[in-house]
Amino acid sequence: MFLNKPATTRFAPSPTGLLHLGHAVAALVAHDTAAQTSGQFMLRIDDSDASRCRPEFETAIYEDLHWLGLNWRPHVRRQSGHLPDYQAALDRLRGMELVYPCFCTRKEILREAASAQDAPHGDEGPRYSGACRTLGPSERRARLEAGTAIALRLDCAKAMAKSGGQLDFYEHGAGPEGQTGLIEARPDRLGDIVLARTGNDGVENYSYHLSVCVDDAAQQIGCVTRGRDLFFATHMHRLLQTLLGLPAPEYLHHALAVDAAGKRLAKRHDALSLRQLREQGMTPEQVCMMARAVTG
Repeated sequence: MFLNKPATTRFAPSPTGLLHLGHAVAALVAHDTAAQTSGQFMLRIDDSDASRCRPEFETAIYEDLHWLGLNWRPHVRRQSGHLPDYQAALDRLRGMELVYPCFCTRKEILREAASAQDAPHGDEGPRYSGACRTLGPSERRARLEAGTAIALRLDCAKAMAKSGGQLDFYEHGAGPEGQTGLIEARPDRLGDIVLARTGNDGVENYSYHLSVCVDDAAQQIGCVTRGRDLFFATHMHRLLQTLLGLPAPEYLHHALAVDAAGKRLAKRHDALSLRQLREQGMTPEQVCMMARAVTG
């Protein structure tokens, strides 16, 4: 039973490729949840990464969703139009002295994890060791002045201490271990996550963790529906929501669509797109039936 009715939900695809069956699952779960609670279904376009997003893919998103028979509240939030919102959130965390620059590359982090048998691992893979957290002021300043590309990370331990107590979230679906109901949040399972990345040109790309918390609050999302692969991210999002003074939505993590080999469908794996299914003669009703079958 949903604690807050009616529930406002959202589907937030990135226009970096064509939608596939996995996207249909996510969109339908959000749409159906809103319908079941007499709520509202909203659409958000995750286009903050200008280097990968294409306008033709955004157009295709609207076409595919309309083809499936889905309608959403008229206003569509596009992340590219709200970058100051993410900067304000980042600045607030900086003001609490919870953010530090990290100069380690992804390759270096993976190499360190591979070479050390006791390297810390989180629920999203190798957990960052915190090597740059303890850099002295002079070394940090020298690296910053050199214009090195950096990641801005959250000091998780300090952030948890700042949050002031136990955090939890309400789960309507099921986590990887079958969890439902009220669940204690453990942000430390993810460690010092990246909040933003700054390149040599000084442009910051804000992370999913930061932007999704800001977006969901701005759209007054009452129930966040998303795949079980993002279940552990919720532990960190509850911490960020608390630090930023944002409301805590309920969550519903659903099963994922997979291919014949059991691999999660993804754009980078050339998953069968909704456009291809349509061109092969499948009807919207057939695709919706396939998608809803994934979640039982």
